[in-house]
Amino acid sequence: MNRQVMNEFWGGLAAMLVALPSAIAFGVLVFSAISPQMAGEGAFVGMMGAAILGLTAPLFGRTPALISAPCAPAAAILSALAIDLLKQGIAITHVAGLLALTSLLAALLQVLYGLLKGGQLIKYIPFPVVSGYLSGVGLIIAMGQLPKLLGLPKGTELWQGIITPDLWQWQGIVVGLITITVMSIAPRLTQKIPAPIMGLFAGILGYFALGLAMPALLSLEANSLVVGVMPAGTSFFETVRERLLFVADIQMSDLRLVAYSAIALSTLLSIDTLKTCVILDAMTKNRHDSNRELFGQGLANLTAFMTGGMSGSGTVGATLVNVSSGGRSILSGFIEGGLVVLAILILSPLIAWVPIGALAGILLVVAFRIFDWKSFRLLKHKETRVDFAVIAAVVVVAETIGLIAAAGTGIALAILLFIRDQIRISVLRRRATLKEVSSKTYRLEAEDAILQQHGDEAAVIDLYGNLFFGTTDHLFTELEDDLRTQKWLLFDMRRVQSLDYTATHLFSLMHDRLKERGGGLLFSGMPSCLLSGQDLERYMTDVGLLDNDGIHVFEMRDEGIEWMENCILEAWGWTKKPDELAFEFKDIEIWREMDETTINALRQCVHERSVKAGEAIFTVGDSGDELFMIRCGTVRILLPLKGGKYHHLATFSHGDYFGEMGFIDCKQRSADAIAKTDCELYVLSRKKFNIRVYDNAVLGARVFARIASAISARLRQTDYELSALEER
Repeated sequence: MNRQVMNEFWGGLAAMLVALPSAIAFGVLVFSAISPQMAGEGAFVGMMGAAILGLTAPLFGRTPALISAPCAPAAAILSALAIDLLKQGIAITHVAGLLALTSLLAALLQVLYGLLKGGQLIKYIPFPVVSGYLSGVGLIIAMGQLPKLLGLPKGTELWQGIITPDLWQWQGIVVGLITITVMSIAPRLTQKIPAPIMGLFAGILGYFALGLAMPALLSLEANSLVVGVMPAGTSFFETVRERLLFVADIQMSDLRLVAYSAIALSTLLSIDTLKTCVILDAMTKNRHDSNRELFGQGLANLTAFMTGGMSGSGTVGATLVNVSSGGRSILSGFIEGGLVVLAILILSPLIAWVPIGALAGILLVVAFRIFDWKSFRLLKHKETRVDFAVIAAVVVVAETIGLIAAAGTGIALAILLFIRDQIRISVLRRRATLKEVSSKTYRLEAEDAILQQHGDEAAVIDLYGNLFFGTTDHLFTELEDDLRTQKWLLFDMRRVQSLDYTATHLFSLMHDRLKERGGGLLFSGMPSCLLSGQDLERYMTDVGLLDNDGIHVFEMRDEGIEWMENCILEAWGWTKKPDELAFEFKDIEIWREMDETTINALRQCVHERSVKAGEAIFTVGDSGDELFMIRCGTVRILLPLKGGKYHHLATFSHGDYFGEMGFIDCKQRSADAIAKTDCELYVLSRKKFNIRVYDNAVLGARVFARIASAISARLRQTDYELSALEER
């Protein structure tokens, strides 16, 4: 137990060493965007954010080993908002309050996302949008930190400053380059000390080394190269009091100014947290609760707002360091937050000496790592260039207009690409005429001959996916030839996920085309309740599609195929014999064309049996060696399934036979035979047959040859159907 606690401590300590320098840098980034003189206050807000999120996020979110702290997306959105508000003429003192209001609204929205079970939905934002957004955040951070690295005067345009070296402060550049260099090579030197800590420590040492040669650097007064002393009013209780007073005085105009930024901030913090949780699950073999974590992150950010801290999320860097250092439970998160509090109490006076160039260097490395450099690989392949275009569009809009517009642009492009992909993908899964597939009702040879000759007058169409305005027109085009040549089309709807009014209208047009030739449209396998809650058959009825004369709906696909087979047979002169018309033994399909001597010899092995509708002729597991021939009536062969359900294997009517497997191998029955109607059966006993064959070997040869031929015909038909079903 003590060993595990120590592991949690070392994990929390390592996470604190990663989270604290970044939190200070992010706080300085946001508040220095308001005014360079507010950098010290920004450092305090960043540290408070790391402390409060570290203590409260594990309590509310309960995701083991997750470390929450101020993050780059929050810094980018809040600093961009600050700049925008200043451009609108908002007073500096009011801008800080509006940033706090943005954090408050974002926290409340995160709580709402969790309560509304939005954790899963946020995960489904397309990755090109997230990639472009994060790359845009990285560029915004980089563009904001380059002036600080160069030491440019406030108000100087970046490009103007770059081409004007006279404005540069080389001391800050040296400190920043030292920080960047050490952060870049630190992982290669050691994994025990986090790179941000090594980079910050190297930058501070570099600054004081320069101070030995330039004593002016060792003074805090009017020194723009360091964070500087925190304002006297910057304290925990003072910050809390100011925020509560601002909340009490919120105006509707304030809400309008920050509403879109709050939505963007809440969304990006949620995405950042859930992305980290997914990575954490893979490392720890656990599974987080997305909705609970969103709710917890919202409460943690709400607490951070109330206590004067900066908003944040579950961060990848600190979390990975925590896990790799031994942290496995929420205890490491509490320890990380507690150590940040301890650092604030001890190190706050020293924060004033942190070089701005060192913080800029840390943020530039963070921005470089946030940027999705792998996205450029998408340019190599034609199929992925469109995805790259989405990423590039989001980045460009983020840089030229803003992060809010970038998010909207990305989602809009993703929707358009989804519709484009849906249009390209056919919803026609498989198509087969009645020459290729048949019902489970076994037909006599004369009936099969008609169906093989005229089976192309009807077809079965398997559909799948979403039938909406983007896909049904393509379906209509694919079936154009069938609509010109066939009479009946049966649509199997089992795999359809949704249906809209455009699709029902096109179905109506198809039915009108088929009706002109005396046919019509059929549907089978209607899903009664999809995941969307839509009932397809009820929807078709509501919009009037099923009111069209001649449209039939079948529960089972096999019923629809059998109906079309009967229509074709009737159209080409076949007349269904009434069930009460009994076949003579010699007229049974399997014995037809056999000579009179063989028929008479067989007849002596046969006895007759009457079965009522619904009665079992045999069931699974029964022993029996009889071959059954139907004089009149209909028999269904069913395969019992779990839960009292059955799979319909075949239907046999008068003149046909069944039970040949038991007759051949004399083993237990493998299915149930149930009389669908009252039946009269001829029963050929294998035991009696063997006695007769003993004295007449020719009889045995002829009978087994005929049975083998009949089974072969059935197997060939099965091959045709399997070939059609497996067509790729």
